[in-house]
Amino acid sequence: MSDDILTYSSGDNEILSGSCLSVDTEPEILSLRPESMSDYIGQKEVVETLKIAIQAAKQRGEPIDHVLLHGPPGLGKTTLAHIIANETGANLTVTSGPALEKGGDLVGILTHLEEGDILFIDEIHRIPKVVEEFMYPAMEDFAIDFVFDKGVNARSHKYRLKHFVLVGATTRVGLLSSPLRDRFGIFRTLDFYTESDLMIIVSRSADLLKIKIEEDAAYELSRRSRGTPRIVNRLLKRVRDYAQVRGDGIITKKTVQEALALEGVDEKGLTNLDCRYLKTVIEFYNGGPVGVEAIAATLQEESDTLVDVVEPFLLKIGLIMRTSSGRKASEEAYKHLYKNCDRRP
Repeated sequence: MSDDILTYSSGDNEILSGSCLSVDTEPEILSLRPESMSDYIGQKEVVETLKIAIQAAKQRGEPIDHVLLHGPPGLGKTTLAHIIANETGANLTVTSGPALEKGGDLVGILTHLEEGDILFIDEIHRIPKVVEEFMYPAMEDFAIDFVFDKGVNARSHKYRLKHFVLVGATTRVGLLSSPLRDRFGIFRTLDFYTESDLMIIVSRSADLLKIKIEEDAAYELSRRSRGTPRIVNRLLKRVRDYAQVRGDGIITKKTVQEALALEGVDEKGLTNLDCRYLKTVIEFYNGGPVGVEAIAATLQEESDTLVDVVEPFLLKIGLIMRTSSGRKASEEAYKHLYKNCDRRP
């Protein structure tokens, strides 16, 4: 087949071409994730630890230790896994705890990993116990044992794995078993971001999205984002839409206030679910203490949603307290509930 058949031209516009064009290398969806440690904002101690580990491993010519990242959702655990793969030049395989239902699911993934490859398991605390048993020899000895047949004919075979790196992410590190947790060489906790770091993230994301945003608008957006990069980027897109339809396309402080009022996000970053949570503790249970299961039943929400999504930020800003007998509302929670939440439309 001649090269002429590969290319069809209409005037100056090439429709088909045998060569790779610039459009072929463009990502289908614009990602706001940073791709290197130098671009990563915040979590300075975590980033520094990983930089040192990666540099030392490169000097020794071997993969880094297994990494466990713990923290509330949206703080950058998945992003760090991608960055580790980029910095080490390794292939990244992504899965999650609930997806690994049987030991064979994990074995299939492990046997296809090459030397130095990164295996990222999100929500690693939700791995079934039968699957977790396969992780121990795989992480420590880079081998897995197969058992053939049953009874007196049972035979065991050890299969050697390539030296891979496991990066685990969890929002509830307390649910990880000690044998699994102790096999990670690097264990770091990600904390909520400061408003100054979130402002840098907002500015960077606005540049990528080609949005004009004023400095006081970036600050207003940052302080309402619950200290979470994922939330600040999500709210930025909603404010962008509002500014495009109801304004002149430029994001101002007033635009942020109006758009977030429509989204049900108040000046502290609390949502309608947060306010319903506080109202339940204060009005239904006289301020507590009350168990999370009782709160979840009253709100008709999953208790995991409250523990993983709602409570970490409320604890961080001191609106609730977690005691041995249950959750308890603080004095600040009473003030905020009747000053802000009860005025919502």
